[in-house]
Amino acid sequence: MSTRPLALVIEDSDDTREVYAVVLQLEGFTVEGASDGREALQKAVELLPDIIITDLAMPIMDGWETIRRLRADDRTRRIPIIACSGAEAPSDTDDFWADALLAKPCPLDTLLLEVRQLLRRGAAA
Repeated sequence: MSTRPLALVIEDSDDTREVYAVVLQLEGFTVEGASDGREALQKAVELLPDIIITDLAMPIMDGWETIRRLRADDRTRRIPIIACSGAEAPSDTDDFWADALLAKPCPLDTLLLEVRQLLRRGAAA
């Protein structure tokens, strides 16, 4: 059994998903990828990752709906989620259920910093 933390990266751009995966692997993570929300929900329930990084604009099921469903499921509701978006931040944050929102293009050092902070916060809880 691996002691490396597991990150699920949900991104419809193969290139972006691969960049995030390589950076996270270099930081000691095991990484699983998904190209849309429907695939991500299946993997999240099956694998129960330590953290999820998701794009918001995706085909089939967007990140907004993916996050909503992850939070509605007892098995996945406590997994930290980082949303990445090229759009503006939501105006009504009461309806935004991710733990962090990063603007795209997301600097990789900012992404890693947020990942570490969320995992530390979760370990302290």
